[in-house]
Amino acid sequence: MRRQAQFQMLYPESIMISEWKLELLQDLWDEREAAQLDEPERLRYRSNLLGADLRITNFGGGNTSAKLTLSDPLTYEPAAVLWVKGSGGDLGSIKRSGFATLYLDKLHALEARYRGSEHEDEMVGYYPLCTFGLNPVAASIDTPLHGFLPFAHVDHLHPDWGIALAASANGRERMQEFNRRFERHLVWLPWQRPGFELGLMLRRAVETNSGCDGIVLGGHGLFTWGETARDCYRQTLLTIDQLGRYLHSFPNYAAGQRFGGARHAALPERRNLAQALLPLLRGRLSGRQPLIGHFSDSPAALEFVNSREAPQLAALGTSCPDHFVRTKIRPLYLEWQLANTLEAVDFADLERRLDEALAAYRRDYEEYYRRFAVADSPAMRDANPTVVLLPGVGVFSFGRSKPEARRTGEFYLNAIEVMAGASALAEAGESQSAEKAANNGEALPQAGAAAPASAFAVHANYVALPLSEAFRIEYWPLEEAKLRRMPPEKEWSRRVALVMGGGSGIGHETARLLAERGAHVVVADRDRTSAEATAQELAATAGAEAVRAEAADLTDRLAVRDLLRRAAESFGGLDLVINTAAVFPASPDGRISDAQWRQALELNVWANYMLADELASFWKRQAMPAVLMLVGSANAVVPKTGSEAYDVSKAAVNHLVRELAIGLAPRVRVNAIAPATVVEGSTMFGRERVLASLAKYKLPHTREETDEVLRARLAEFYAGRTLLKRPVTPRDCAEALLFVASSRAACTTGHIFPVDAGLSEAFLR
Repeated sequence: MRRQAQFQMLYPESIMISEWKLELLQDLWDEREAAQLDEPERLRYRSNLLGADLRITNFGGGNTSAKLTLSDPLTYEPAAVLWVKGSGGDLGSIKRSGFATLYLDKLHALEARYRGSEHEDEMVGYYPLCTFGLNPVAASIDTPLHGFLPFAHVDHLHPDWGIALAASANGRERMQEFNRRFERHLVWLPWQRPGFELGLMLRRAVETNSGCDGIVLGGHGLFTWGETARDCYRQTLLTIDQLGRYLHSFPNYAAGQRFGGARHAALPERRNLAQALLPLLRGRLSGRQPLIGHFSDSPAALEFVNSREAPQLAALGTSCPDHFVRTKIRPLYLEWQLANTLEAVDFADLERRLDEALAAYRRDYEEYYRRFAVADSPAMRDANPTVVLLPGVGVFSFGRSKPEARRTGEFYLNAIEVMAGASALAEAGESQSAEKAANNGEALPQAGAAAPASAFAVHANYVALPLSEAFRIEYWPLEEAKLRRMPPEKEWSRRVALVMGGGSGIGHETARLLAERGAHVVVADRDRTSAEATAQELAATAGAEAVRAEAADLTDRLAVRDLLRRAAESFGGLDLVINTAAVFPASPDGRISDAQWRQALELNVWANYMLADELASFWKRQAMPAVLMLVGSANAVVPKTGSEAYDVSKAAVNHLVRELAIGLAPRVRVNAIAPATVVEGSTMFGRERVLASLAKYKLPHTREETDEVLRARLAEFYAGRTLLKRPVTPRDCAEALLFVASSRAACTTGHIFPVDAGLSEAFLR
């Protein structure tokens, strides 16, 4: 359906595309698919295509809109309705239900209530009164930016190539050169925080610049538009593609030429070093709540952290609001004594440097808050950085989940590309003169009513957002309201759990519950196939990024050490380790060989000790509260014939728990559960053992019966020996493990928790 006449654009000639050629981007529009969609769905389709390429817009960044004519649900009269991405949405994944809808005439009528930029936040309270169709989606602060532009379809995006221009000290001049080269008519606006005032500024810009076909927001991003959804998409792609081509025409934008050239070389063992450092960094940065870690040594990350200008550029911070809301105003750039091998690293010196740098960062952040906070500012948030830059190694980033930690790192990589582009746009000597001019309070194109030139900092032609403006966004009550609308975190959110023996039985069920309750889970098993099957099952609930599958032999110390390193690389550290792996020696004639005795003691006892021994140094470096949970057995206190090797090994586990609780205190709690026999899902109860047990207890059975039938009969027998007359299941054991591991049992360590349905022979003695 074509839009109605009232949305005829003021300047239709402004978007007549004289050239339709893409060299860097790809046109993903499928007209056959789009033809099947109504107008709101075309908006969703366009948004998803734009969000599919991080060069076009970053996660959660930017917004799109369409002005449509719809039937008023009350009067059935035609109504002009603004569809615009709702607060907190992501273009790449947004659904139709993610758009806010507002009566356009009511939104425009709010201009009569507007009292000026110092009062613009109060306008957000009126947006719900403009809602069309009882839509519960909250309108974002960018709503007036779309509502006051007189075009049917509008895109507001934050492409790196566009922000590079917007964050350049010579940005206006370069934009004019871009216009001449590509026969375009982009218009420049100085920095203004998103909101009602910026919406009015955008409208004035198109009214006073006849034929303009896009707007560059100083220090911020890009606006483009079109008559139809397809036209808008084409115009947006072409503009960004041309900006990319323009940047690539500058020699200093080529890899190896950026940021003043290399100061350091990438270390050959950087990933090993990252594995060792992630728990250390995670422990130091997890101030108020635990964080999940991510590491990148991509070419762009290494080029920047190893460059000559990285310290100065990092200190300036980012420019685009979508970046620093997640990356803080600046990262922590850590100077250290680079070493080519892990063995050569002076970790004591590195930790000292890190602690000193963090202390300085926190002092600076607290001063930043005190300097700009006002009466209604939200309370100061965590003063720790979320991004750490380590020369020779790469970029470390942290967040409350793995996707957030990864995206935080990606946002800083976006900022790196912006700084690279801005620096490349300077002529020889131009960046120094721009920096000097800014320091003298002289004009910068980003300066305007919201912030004078003296408020901006410049280095190598790159203009960072003023700290005062950064604070107004980071501690914006409207941003705080957005955070409060986020769903509550789950019990195990922000925690990382390693489940040994997670491929089956108790381990599988424990891993499943942890994933359901918000944990990031490393599923480890001797059998890689079963570990991967469990991880795949968990990913359907927790998301693929929250789960890892690993194969490991618990009796191999080097394999366990490597497993802990891989867990650190995946999520930054470990908060909970649960070992459910064990062996029950059995034979057809009931005799246990010497080799089986050794195997039982090695896997059931020594492997638990060795695991704890490796964890001790890991957790010492992480320096956060942690929990180790082992699995004992009721057999540990019930002597019998035929299971001596298993029973003795589990009795040793009971005492090992007490020893480890003493040795790892006070930071680490160590406990165990002691289940009665668990038949369901247990690899210890293979078909032959089940048949032998049924025969041992003289229970009726035939070899032709299925495994499920035979297992159920044996489980019923074991249940009959308990007070509660019910079988002990993997779910029962998993619930007990997670209860004792949780904060609800925060004062419990060195104990064995029975899960035996009331097996009187195993009562505490």
